[in-house]
Amino acid sequence: MKLDRPEWLTLPAPDEDELMRMKRLLDAGHLHTVCESADCPNIGECFGNRICTFMILGDVCTRNCRFCAVTPGRPAPVDKNEPEAVALTARQLGLKHVVVTSVTRDDLPDGGAGHFAATIRALRREVPEATVEVLIPDFRGDFEALNQVIEARPDVINHNVETVPRLYPVVRPQAVYSRSLELLHRVNAADENILTKSGLMLGLGETIPEVIRVMAELREVGCHVVTLGQYLCPSPQHLPVVDYITPDTFAQLEQIGYDMGFDAVHAGPLVRSSYMASQTMDKLRSIYRRRGGEEVGHD
Repeated sequence: MKLDRPEWLTLPAPDEDELMRMKRLLDAGHLHTVCESADCPNIGECFGNRICTFMILGDVCTRNCRFCAVTPGRPAPVDKNEPEAVALTARQLGLKHVVVTSVTRDDLPDGGAGHFAATIRALRREVPEATVEVLIPDFRGDFEALNQVIEARPDVINHNVETVPRLYPVVRPQAVYSRSLELLHRVNAADENILTKSGLMLGLGETIPEVIRVMAELREVGCHVVTLGQYLCPSPQHLPVVDYITPDTFAQLEQIGYDMGFDAVHAGPLVRSSYMASQTMDKLRSIYRRRGGEEVGHD
């Protein structure tokens, strides 16, 4: 039975002029965004504020996760000019915090890690004052590939566990929960100045105790930031929504996350992994200043 969408998930229609203005700028650089490819509900707000999450390595994914709106199939060859195009567009947009993600490229020997590293380096050259966050795939457990990203020294490495381990065979059958936790652990062990981040979608049939257990396991591997949002079904071919999680439940989970020791927790029905990432970075800067720790961001 299809559930009725609750009123708290109602959003105003996006401003078409703002959408087209951003699309023209992105198209000029032959760039993709996860905002468009993943049917993000916040695209109107973000594009209206001249904010986006760049999606590198094309717009076709080698995996076919049943929750994701990104097109699966055989990707095009890697565009070697893309890192520079991302950096130049970030400068044109005046971004102070740049978020870069990708499709999963299991067809590439390094899973696209070298392309991530090249993009980070290009951003450092073009917008040296900006902080850089990358949302990466699991590189099939290739930790030499992961090291390429770590050595490029982004400010944040995000890797989403997406759901609870019980649901992996249905939700993301080509991924491994323990592998994702190990990835985050290795980042923390390799460079204590890189913040780690992960996120989950709720409403796929998980229980709240299962969610809390995943949050606890993320803290055990040293994850600094967690995001929790409502899963929304992109099409009839995707997994259905099992439950709509109330704003009160999200608020309770957010408090539980802070009690666990996360530096930042962003939980709500419309929260997505990179939603309000710049504000989260500002919050982290303030926290670390108060603690007397090292400033967020690399020289």
